Amino acid sequence: MRALSGLFLGVALAALPLAALAQTPAPNQTAPDLAQKADPFVGVDGGGVAGGNTVPGAGVPFGFVSLSPDTTNADTNGYDSKSPIMGFSYTHVSGTGGSGKYGNFRVTPAVGPLRVNHLHFGKSDEQASPGYYSVGLGNSDAERIKVELTATRRVGFQRLTYPAVAESQLIFDVGSVVAMRGRGQRVRLAKVELVDDHTLTGEVTVEGGWNPAPYTLYFHAVVDRPAKAFGAWKAGQGWFETTPGPGRSEGGAQVKSPANRQGLMIEYDTEREFSNRLGAYLTFDTTTDRQVRMKLAVSFISADKARASLAEEMPGWDFDAYRHAARAQWNDALAKIRVEGGSDEQQRIFYSALYRAHTMPHDLSGENVWWKSDEPHYEDFYTLWDTFRTLHPLLTVIQPQRQRDMLRSLVDTYKHTGWMPDSRIAGANGMTQGGSNGDILVADAVVKRLGGFDQALAYEAIRKNGEVDSDQPFLQGRVLKDYLKLGYVPFTETRSASRTLEYAYDDYAIGVVAKALGKSEDARRYLARSANWKHLWDDALGCIRPRSPNGEWVENYSCTYEYPDRSGPWWDAPFYEGNSLQYSTYVPQDVAGLMAKTGGRGGFVTWLDRLFDGHYSQGNEPDILAPYLYIHAGRPDRTAEIARQLMAKHYRLARTGLPGNDDAGAMSSWYVWNAIGLYPNAGQPYYYIASPVFTRSTLALEGGKTFTIQALAASETNRYVTAAKLNGKPLDRAWITHAELAQGGVLDLTMGPAPAGWATTFVSPPDGR
Repeated sequence: MRALSGLFLGVALAALPLAALAQTPAPNQTAPDLAQKADPFVGVDGGGVAGGNTVPGAGVPFGFVSLSPDTTNADTNGYDSKSPIMGFSYTHVSGTGGSGKYGNFRVTPAVGPLRVNHLHFGKSDEQASPGYYSVGLGNSDAERIKVELTATRRVGFQRLTYPAVAESQLIFDVGSVVAMRGRGQRVRLAKVELVDDHTLTGEVTVEGGWNPAPYTLYFHAVVDRPAKAFGAWKAGQGWFETTPGPGRSEGGAQVKSPANRQGLMIEYDTEREFSNRLGAYLTFDTTTDRQVRMKLAVSFISADKARASLAEEMPGWDFDAYRHAARAQWNDALAKIRVEGGSDEQQRIFYSALYRAHTMPHDLSGENVWWKSDEPHYEDFYTLWDTFRTLHPLLTVIQPQRQRDMLRSLVDTYKHTGWMPDSRIAGANGMTQGGSNGDILVADAVVKRLGGFDQALAYEAIRKNGEVDSDQPFLQGRVLKDYLKLGYVPFTETRSASRTLEYAYDDYAIGVVAKALGKSEDARRYLARSANWKHLWDDALGCIRPRSPNGEWVENYSCTYEYPDRSGPWWDAPFYEGNSLQYSTYVPQDVAGLMAKTGGRGGFVTWLDRLFDGHYSQGNEPDILAPYLYIHAGRPDRTAEIARQLMAKHYRLARTGLPGNDDAGAMSSWYVWNAIGLYPNAGQPYYYIASPVFTRSTLALEGGKTFTIQALAASETNRYVTAAKLNGKPLDRAWITHAELAQGGVLDLTMGPAPAGWATTFVSPPDGR
């Protein structure tokens, strides 16, 4: 059959509410294969109120392509274990809540006569490891197709082994998005062009989802053998029609041969023929040669750029070589922390968590279509309000160049959009949960002397967050008018109480950066504003309480009332997804002041105990620092008890093994920190010492240095630190500075079954003021 040059189909849906393999070094055969300890299925299903929502498919560290199955009852990750598979799309976000995003260019293999509706298939022998996914797809043994997936940063690779049949299909849904049970995204425009019998390109424009701004994504795909038949299709509810390539005759749209191009162009009259799905198909005879391989690259710039990325990252057809190259990248990332001891299950939970901590944001350097810049470019900072707490401090230690590049990207985003976002998805800033938590990323980098980014421009960005009332507070910046006048966000604004707490700490972050840059007057003013949390503290109730603009307290109020309630959406509550007692612990800049408000050390311990008596939530982030606040009261034993309990209760080697949304790696990195026995207070230059589950954890630092946390007697019983030494010198404080960690060395922890008075006299850590 002769090839078709230039078969094109486009439909507007506005009405709808590796570097080259030759350059890849061979894997180090002497290095441990830590990827075998990471399970991508951990957390894919609901482990809490919202579920883990992690992605089981194939990708590389921080790669944009996340080639993964989409199921009929999916959440934001596109997947759930119980429902059938619809196909495999190339873009996903991991661990997020809200409405979905991405799920583009779904490809579905099938056998028998061509159909594009009701493509739902059972799954069997499902397997996954970092950089690889496979499944048996089909509703019967006679239909079973083995699907294998791997990826590079911008390219996905499918190896399909069909049964011995004459009609094997490969069906492209160009307008696919994450289903989310009907919620979220809407396709505005979809196009597909069949270049020949083994090549196709196209694009899609989508709006809605978590960030409502539209984005356009392009693709270029090739298969490794010519199709015996191919064409385009469009479909609605219960119907579809095709337009075949040459050699077949079917009904379809009008066929024209334009003068300015070779081959055939096929057009649909979108006003006359309404459609909500569009795609292409390739048909193969797999009676004897049962295998079909397909590569697809994506680009925000153009289909030509996608084609260039495919040639750059995946020039060959050796699926196993690319699979091994992806695994080598994951082994390099996982080797940043080597752990010994603990149980095999604990090690597998740990490396599964470390794996998920390397999935987002997505490295889209070279794909910045939104402005011209030579800076590194990252998209999908999905939830900075969560990831600033644990994920980015972890990257600062074990992936410092990644963290520098991410900061450079955020600063560059400010330069070209006018704001440093609190989240950013698919080329647009927003949404915001409460504060401007990019401020804390900058402060964390400055006080830890990370370097490598424009600190003056970063300060300009975060100072704007603290001074200029946002033009679009739903998407960027802060609501400042009343906050600057009253010292708090009044009840008349949404999320008033949680915003006040976040604004106060964000002000602290601006203050410490100002001080580091020698801007003493700014530093004084912002550090004074960091005490604004006190304006909402109710001494009688012992918690944060919303106030009206005239200063009156909100009536009929309880510290433990859970928001949101049935009277309104979660977005409009005074606390964003939580209660006052949980949020009242979020004063990381002034724990001494919080302790004074709750009755000194003894009263503070009692107040924290009340939180952990049924009101603490590990499934959300506002209070995840709380277990470490006991250390400020000289009670590291309580920190050890609670941290161990939370790890054992909420993190398991199971598809429901997370306490809630992984939030782009925030929950997973919480476990990583706790399991090695350290924990950051983000934006401040120190780490708390907790209760490691491993006898030895070695962190690979920049410049070839290492830092080891050694707890040789650690066990389920021996969970208390009874003595400590840092580089051989006694240490009677339950924290170390970042400078102490960064210079390398050994932290020796003596563990025992009961507290022994270690670190009970609290010495305040340096907070960057």
